[in-house]
Amino acid sequence: MTNSQPRGATSSRRTILRAGIGGAALLSLGMPTVRAAERTIRLSYQRSSTLLTVLKAKGTLEQRLKPLGFAPSWHLFTSVIEPMNAGAVDLHADVADAVPIFTQSANAPLTFYAREVGAPSAEAIIVPAESSIRSVADLKGRSVGVSRGSGCHFILAAALKRAGLSFADIKPAYLQAPEGLAAFGQGSLDAWVIWDPFLAIAQAKRPVRVVADATGLSSYHRYYLANDSFVAENPLVVATVYDALVEAGRWVKAEPDAAVALLAPIWGDLPPEVVATVNRRRTYAVTPVVRAELNEQQDIADTFHEAKLIPRKLDATAVRIWQPQAERG
Repeated sequence: MTNSQPRGATSSRRTILRAGIGGAALLSLGMPTVRAAERTIRLSYQRSSTLLTVLKAKGTLEQRLKPLGFAPSWHLFTSVIEPMNAGAVDLHADVADAVPIFTQSANAPLTFYAREVGAPSAEAIIVPAESSIRSVADLKGRSVGVSRGSGCHFILAAALKRAGLSFADIKPAYLQAPEGLAAFGQGSLDAWVIWDPFLAIAQAKRPVRVVADATGLSSYHRYYLANDSFVAENPLVVATVYDALVEAGRWVKAEPDAAVALLAPIWGDLPPEVVATVNRRRTYAVTPVVRAELNEQQDIADTFHEAKLIPRKLDATAVRIWQPQAERG
């Protein structure tokens, strides 16, 4: 085998390596280093994923993950349960509190790694302002749009139960949020159960009445989950994303005008006041997930089982949780 390098260069490199001098020193000596190829980290988001949208638009994760050898790829979903169950990405879109009940029921290998503190006014049952429907009890026999498996699915189930009704008493129309927005706008639904930003969009498009929001039914916490194997193999990456989410949440609240200017065109050139309404209602306060604070998850699981939306009873607190402080000592 031939070697085109002078013997002196080879000898010098061996001496340096024996001395334990790292890559930075080699660069300073003008010697080439081999850089490992970046690994792709797949992230999903949805239109309501404000903080992930901010990080994507600002390129924050590209900057933070590059030193760790990762490059993010972004995947937009309107229906998140299927990709979560299938493990289609590594870090999943933030989801309303009800969604993990369905993924847990499907035995999806998912770990909770962050929570956005709840904002119950950010999801609601709405009707046209001229509607005769003035209470949840008035939904009996009416068509009600809702996204299957969403947090609003639970809000509807719980609200009906509180009013002495069930899904058998209404005409549920299972529609993804964009489809529901169109159907509600066209008058094809008597009522619609929806979350922000679609709630704020509907309220801006026409006069509506809020029959009930999540207050007293759910805190509407939003959870961030990741594939078990990814968390186990890449805790530093998860910690980096967690920190970025915390900072993004603080930025949206500290710089409301800048946040509106960034999000409005991404959300379909929405009027600034619509985006401002969404951002006022949401807390964007990202915190660790604490098992003792998952009691509401159990209420959701029990309600869904009673409504035959999941096939078996669950211990909703028996989930895998990544703790940022524990991971970083």
